[in-house]
Amino acid sequence: MRWDQQGIAVDDGALPGLERIGFVRSVRTPHFDGITFHEVLCKSALNKVPDASALPFHYTVNAYRGCSHACRYCFARPSHEYLELNCGNDFDTQIVVKTNVVDVLRRELHRKSWRRDTVALGTNTDPYQRAEGRYALMPGIVGALADSATPLSILTKGTLLRRDLPLIADAAARVPVRVAVSLAVGDPELHRDVEPGTPSPQARLALITAIRDAGLDCHVMVAPVLPHLTDSVEQLDDLLGQIAAAGATGATVMGLHLRGSTRGWFMSWLARSHPDLVARYRELYRRGAYLPPHYRDELKARAAPLLAKHRLGGDRLRFSEPAPAPAAAPLQPTLF
Repeated sequence: MRWDQQGIAVDDGALPGLERIGFVRSVRTPHFDGITFHEVLCKSALNKVPDASALPFHYTVNAYRGCSHACRYCFARPSHEYLELNCGNDFDTQIVVKTNVVDVLRRELHRKSWRRDTVALGTNTDPYQRAEGRYALMPGIVGALADSATPLSILTKGTLLRRDLPLIADAAARVPVRVAVSLAVGDPELHRDVEPGTPSPQARLALITAIRDAGLDCHVMVAPVLPHLTDSVEQLDDLLGQIAAAGATGATVMGLHLRGSTRGWFMSWLARSHPDLVARYRELYRRGAYLPPHYRDELKARAAPLLAKHRLGGDRLRFSEPAPAPAAAPLQPTLF
């Protein structure tokens, strides 16, 4: 590997938006073909969640911006526009890495003002995406939280979490820890099309089993459910049955929402892969980013008896359906 062209002083064509967040250098490597890592020095690690969000946690830590999972529906896509990167291919391939996040986090957790609120990991972009295999930031983050007696939750699609199971289990012996796996698409062909960079459904089912074998509870987020693609009783029953067989201790079923520029990116994919559904989606989302109440009620009515059937109604992670934001509310970027 030649690194001589990746020094700090080298003009590597980094986009202007990165300059405002402590840009250090851009790195490309054959092991991550097509992906560029933009290394930055963050000023803060703990992100305060706005009170109006109605989420069950008040702080998050995000080691990465952008995500190589490349899920067509990812709600975090618009956050890349703050960096003057686009919400589409740039979000999938231009990954911002906060290389000093562990050191900054430890400083913040040692402040006398820190009240040890639960910190959520994986609420913006996946902490166990492929970049984590290179930068290994999660062990330091989990360790810092546990050492400071701070409860934490982890949500991921990444099977790389297996690497850290001993560390997470150790943390769980000291502080409350919640682990959840995101798995909403059971059909292998649809998975490859709509979540092309993620581990397969079978790999994530095996991850659930590994988490349980490590002595940890494992909630599953069946989210987002895609209208007319993954929302039938038969599809939900089959997926929830597999999730239960893998050992999950609970599950939450939530429908798709399409906020900001994610809507255009997803609809472009839908027009290519399922053109017959475009008109139906336009009707469903004609009033905004969220599914209409009648659809949400129907989905809940389908899911509730299936969750009971497969004994997945317990161990609620309390990730609720987000409340619709006011039309004029601007997207709030994650702070560095």
